[in-house]
Amino acid sequence: MSSAPVNVLFLCTHNSARSILAEALLNHIGRGRFKAFSAGSSPRPNQQPNPLGLQVLQSAGISVDGLYSKSWDEFGTMDAPKMDLVITVCDNAAGEVCPHWPGQPATAHWGYADPSVGGADDAHKLEAIRQTMLALKHRLELLVSLPVSKLEKSMLQNTAREMARGQ
Repeated sequence: MSSAPVNVLFLCTHNSARSILAEALLNHIGRGRFKAFSAGSSPRPNQQPNPLGLQVLQSAGISVDGLYSKSWDEFGTMDAPKMDLVITVCDNAAGEVCPHWPGQPATAHWGYADPSVGGADDAHKLEAIRQTMLALKHRLELLVSLPVSKLEKSMLQNTAREMARGQ
């Protein structure tokens, strides 16, 4: 494996909470071995990251600089960064037909409930987002701690999918 980081794209429907949390977390803990991105299958017009999600990240000491909601179409072009791994973090995005990803990256689904939906007040949503961030952090710490051999392109698909089963 080269010294280039492992590029990981996190997908969700709107790219406002779970995928943004995953992008920020992996870039924070990835030790330069990983470069994370996030996108949505159908972000709403003028979609922005969930402000409560940004608040949770900032409270955890994780930078929110440069985070913005974007369409997965940005990553299906020939000049987009080549992904090594694409992970869906919501069930809706997992069931959608994804674009062709240049370089044929490994794929996996790590399902998390949407912490920002429902009629709960902001305090309950904030706690749900914090719990989602902690669950993502646990799984991403496992990914970051993997030996290089488990991150080789030929192994990455099975490794990421095994991590989904080990919830």
